[in-house]
Amino acid sequence: MNAPRAAWTFVTPALFVLGVCFGLPVIAALLLSFTDFDLYALADLKNLRFVWLDNYVDVLQFPRAWSALLNWNYEQAPLFWKSLINTLYFVVVGVPLSIAASLGAALLLNSPLARFKGFFRTALFAPVVTTVVAVAVIWRYLFHTRYGLINYALGHLGIAQIDWLGDPHFSMPAIIIFAVWKNFGYNMIILLAGLQGIPQDLYEAARIDGASAWQQFRHITLPMLRPVMLLVSIITVAGYFQLFAEPYVMTRGDPLQSTVSVLYYMFEEGFAWWNLGRASAIAFILFILILATTRLLLRLARTKDDAT
Repeated sequence: MNAPRAAWTFVTPALFVLGVCFGLPVIAALLLSFTDFDLYALADLKNLRFVWLDNYVDVLQFPRAWSALLNWNYEQAPLFWKSLINTLYFVVVGVPLSIAASLGAALLLNSPLARFKGFFRTALFAPVVTTVVAVAVIWRYLFHTRYGLINYALGHLGIAQIDWLGDPHFSMPAIIIFAVWKNFGYNMIILLAGLQGIPQDLYEAARIDGASAWQQFRHITLPMLRPVMLLVSIITVAGYFQLFAEPYVMTRGDPLQSTVSVLYYMFEEGFAWWNLGRASAIAFILFILILATTRLLLRLARTKDDAT
């Protein structure tokens, strides 16, 4: 058996599983987004109708959204646009914080002065493998207005109690804090592997030339980590766009819909109101947003490499 045929022999079962378990559901969901599939159609498929792009038009509601956003009237915006603004807020603030925390932890673990590296690597990675729902319930109590440990600590610093999950101004920051704590360990392991792959000769030569620690970090560590940072950025952005479990457990989208994400909105449409056609349309709009953001990150990275 020649090499190409052997390769296809080993790959075919995996491709078949991916096609059946992933490809077919995606195609079915795309077709579903062009229908008015709801509870009545679920009871009898004769009630199913093709509405083509009506679901996308109803979800986006461009005229109403354009008017509300131009007037900076968040309350009057359609729910999809509220959820999109909330999701973008979560991504724009949460992704840099998560990557910064991951990089800081990786640098500390990679330091020659660090002791018990194995223990701290395991301890910092532990939140990643814990169940989101379980730890979200714990963090709800940590954010409790009267009895939460966070407000208790702030009180000793002379800061008044904050209604973290009941105030629209603090609900999303609270979820961002929880999400960063929950997810930074995954990127930390990837960045730590990248740091360990940088040749030590570069640092030795820089020290001989009199470079400071900051200059070594700026001119050696960051450029050498650029491919890893790109990978981490894409993974984190794609994951943060799919915000769901945190607001579902901690706030249920409240207060005043300030924590409704696009994925949470899709869940409500699909499994609370059984508008599965609209939910499928929301899913593909979210897919387009993630794809566009990923391509933008790749283009920015390519442009920076060309400039360098």
